[in-house]
Amino acid sequence: MFLAFAINSLVVILVVALHYEYLHQASLYLPRIPLPPRFRIVAGVIGALVAHAIEIWIFAGAYYLTVTHLDWGGLDGLGSGKLMDYVYYSFTVYTTLGFGDIVPRGMIRYLSGIESLTGLVLITWTASFLYLEMRKYWDDEGQP
Repeated sequence: MFLAFAINSLVVILVVALHYEYLHQASLYLPRIPLPPRFRIVAGVIGALVAHAIEIWIFAGAYYLTVTHLDWGGLDGLGSGKLMDYVYYSFTVYTTLGFGDIVPRGMIRYLSGIESLTGLVLITWTASFLYLEMRKYWDDEGQP
């Protein structure tokens, strides 16, 4: 159980640190991009999508390793069990979409739960950041 807690914590720390770094760098470099303000926001959104996708892949890698090498349980309905199946599952969990076509069993359920919580927090953090950036640029352009 301690190993599960440690690995889950490590994955969460890694994705939160990555997301923080993306938002920090975006706040520094978005104002410097030689584009009209509205296109800077588009660049910020694209960057955020890339950051989220990388974070989802990190969780998918954790699922893959813990299921295939640590025997933490499995994902019923996963299909072939290839890495891309784990990525699909991770996308549905991170976004809290949860189609229900894949069901976790065993200790992997804890990683699924923490990924949902982490995804929710990071997506709302991104939304807040982008809102603040949009306000800056809208104020600069004299728009409401």
